[in-house]
Amino acid sequence: MSDEFRHLARMAAQGRMDRRKFLGRAGALGVSAATAHLALSSAVQAAGPVKGGVMRVGIQGGSTSDSLDPALATNATATQVQRLWGDPLVELNAEGGLDGRLAEEYSANEDGSVWTFKIRQGVSFSNGQPMTPDDVLATIERHAGEGSESGAFGLLRDIDALSVEGDKFIVSLKGPNADLPYLLSDYHLMIQPNGGKDAPDAAIGTGPYVLKDHQTGVSYAYDKNPDYWDSEIGHAATVELVVVNDDTARIAALQSGQVDMVNRVPPKVVQLVQRLPGIALHSEPSAGHYVFIMHCDTGPFDNNDLRLALKYAMNREEMVEKILFGNGTVGNDTPINSSYPLFSDDIEQRVYDPEKAAAHYKASGHSGSILLRTSDNSFPGAPDAAQLFQQTAKAAGIDLEIKREPNDGYWSDVWNKQPFCTSYWGGRATQDAMFSTAYLSSADWNDTRFFNERFDQLLIAARGELDEAKRKAMYRDMSVIVRDEGGLICPMYNNFIDATSERIAGWGPSKGFDLMNFYAPMKMWVVG
Repeated sequence: MSDEFRHLARMAAQGRMDRRKFLGRAGALGVSAATAHLALSSAVQAAGPVKGGVMRVGIQGGSTSDSLDPALATNATATQVQRLWGDPLVELNAEGGLDGRLAEEYSANEDGSVWTFKIRQGVSFSNGQPMTPDDVLATIERHAGEGSESGAFGLLRDIDALSVEGDKFIVSLKGPNADLPYLLSDYHLMIQPNGGKDAPDAAIGTGPYVLKDHQTGVSYAYDKNPDYWDSEIGHAATVELVVVNDDTARIAALQSGQVDMVNRVPPKVVQLVQRLPGIALHSEPSAGHYVFIMHCDTGPFDNNDLRLALKYAMNREEMVEKILFGNGTVGNDTPINSSYPLFSDDIEQRVYDPEKAAAHYKASGHSGSILLRTSDNSFPGAPDAAQLFQQTAKAAGIDLEIKREPNDGYWSDVWNKQPFCTSYWGGRATQDAMFSTAYLSSADWNDTRFFNERFDQLLIAARGELDEAKRKAMYRDMSVIVRDEGGLICPMYNNFIDATSERIAGWGPSKGFDLMNFYAPMKMWVVG
């Protein structure tokens, strides 16, 4: 690569030459368009953040039934919406550890039953009101309080008392929990004035952007918060978020330049997107999983033989091949995979076995069809996955009836309400967080209605176990219980597949959810 070409790339990266002219000059030097795009992308990344411009995000998962109350966030859109205007106490970093956000530092007593968080000073809410430790206390109190409908409620039920001493916020637990700071990184726990008790859906927080206009489940417009405390994120002057649930329309919007980034690129079009000029594809292994969930307390799924019949009737390898197109790994009817540090890789892999499925189905005593509800909004390719499941179940003598539900309202009307449906989980920072959110008997988001006393006892005991080997064994036992007795059919762990245009730069490694744990619109910057 010639010095002249490198000079041209630097000029374009610095905005001293527009892209069209750069590509023309590169072509005259005999450089291919693909090489020129790659070189320009590298030069832009190396040049560092640029302030200003409009960042446009096309996101999947939204619904007109969504709420601006962070406690009620149930999908990717709702999570992204609040991430822009809010801050948690701590957040996952790219290595899987924690970085301080509104908490500058934290520490625990000897057994991990009392945690102290030093709250950042000089931070204001977007309404100009100073953020204080009392606001932090009120926020956690609202999510953990009796009658809470928060998605984080299950994570916080072990809290015994909350208090404030000067700039310190103190959490006293009913028992030790070495993972408490990780639990407080949960995306529901955005700090709000008086905890959001007065106006939970006002979208007032300490985040890098201020919500200026929105049509719920359709579009959201943000302006930069001029008083934001962290100069390292929030580079664009304006962020526009548009909900595009249709996969084809979302990719078309990226290709045509209507949006600068999208989440949930359908695995079946990954190779096509990789060939699009000016588009970068990001496919990263994750703790995310695409699932079929059964309510263990609702007939006919209250019979474990029937649940096992359906689990053995699932061809997991076929799902990974035909639904994920290789962008993921085979699941094992547990939410925990190798993304978690205390994962046990010695649990026997469940495989498709129509004979075992038929035997369990006969033992269940059930007859007649079984209704499975699905939607594109549950996960990319979910209706196709349901049809594959229908075919493999048929070989075991199980008749699945597939009902395709409307995308809009799926998360309010179907998920966590209907007894058998397709769904997805993005995973959590720790095993405790994942199990506490969705499998603890008392969890509001226990979407399989799984109530198991032994599981609950192990989960509580593991929180206070400081010996990692013993703790790992406990988590292994919990995974086996869910696998063999629960209502989860987990055929596959999905990669997070996002795509960005060359108009923006700054993509980097992350842990958590898609779109760089939903920080991409704040950590990336506009260059074209």
